[in-house]
Amino acid sequence: MNIALLARNPNLYSHKRLIEAAREKGFQIRIIDTLKCYMGSSPKGAKVWLRGGEELDNVNVVIPRIGASITFYGAAVVRQFEMMEVYTANSSAGIVNSRDKYRCLQLLAKNGINIPITAFGHSHEDTSELIRIVGGAPLIIKLLEGTQGVGVVLAQDNRMAENVINAFKGAKANILIQEYIKEASGSDIRCFVIGDKVVASMERKAMKPGEFRANLHQGGVGEPVVLTDEEIHMAISAARVMGLGIAGVDILRSNNGSMVIEVNSSPGLKGIETVTGIDVAGSIIKFIKSQF
Repeated sequence: MNIALLARNPNLYSHKRLIEAAREKGFQIRIIDTLKCYMGSSPKGAKVWLRGGEELDNVNVVIPRIGASITFYGAAVVRQFEMMEVYTANSSAGIVNSRDKYRCLQLLAKNGINIPITAFGHSHEDTSELIRIVGGAPLIIKLLEGTQGVGVVLAQDNRMAENVINAFKGAKANILIQEYIKEASGSDIRCFVIGDKVVASMERKAMKPGEFRANLHQGGVGEPVVLTDEEIHMAISAARVMGLGIAGVDILRSNNGSMVIEVNSSPGLKGIETVTGIDVAGSIIKFIKSQF
C-alpha cells in the first residue's frame, strides 16, 4: 500500500509519527507537499503531478494534513485524488466543513448536537443584535478560520464587545459571536476520533492568569480525562456529521450539558500522545488498513 501524507512540514511531530507508524506496519509512505501539487482534469480523467513532472498515479491512500492558510487549495488537491478514486482518510468536503467554524456549527446544530448559542452577521449595523442573540457579555468573539486559539477574544462587557466586533469587521475579517460558558473555567476536552471510536481524550486547562483559552499552544496543560457515554457519542457523531474519518472534537462541559465547540480535521498528535501515552498514530494507520 502506498500512502501519501499530504502535508507541508516534514519536521512536525505529527507527521514524523505517522510516517513511523506506517513503516512499522510495512506500508510505503511519503510526504507530498500540498502546494507542490498541480492538477489536470479532462473527459479522459483526473491527474495529479508533483512539481518536476512526476505523475502521482500510484497512490492508494491520502492522509490529508491541510493547514488553515491553504484550505482552499489543499481541499482541491484532496478532491482531485477523490476524483481518481483514491481513498482519503478525510474527505475534501469534511475538511471544508470543519475549517469554516460557522459552517461546522450549522451542521452540528442541524443534526441535533449541542453547541453554544452562536451568532453571525456581516454588517457592523447588526452588532447590537448579535450581542443580544448570545445573551450579552461576557461573550466570545472568534475569527471564522482561526486555529490553535489564535483570533479568539473574550469580551467582558457589551461596550468592549461592540468595539472588538466592529474592529474585526473594519478589517474585513469574518467572525462569529458565541455565548461564554463561565462554568467551564478555562478548560475543554479534546476527543481524538478515528472512525467510529474515540481512541484518546484529554482535558486541557488554561494556566496563565486571566487566560480562558485551554489550547496547549496558548500555554494550557493537558491531563487524561474519562468521557461520559454521552460525550463519546457526541464526539463520534460530530466527526461523522463533518464527513471526517479522523478528527479532533473539542467539547465544553456546561450547566446545560456537554457541547461541541469545534471540530478539527488536522488534529495534532503530540499533545494527546504525550498526555495519554496512547499510540494515536498507530491507531490511524490501523484504521486506514481496515478500510481495504
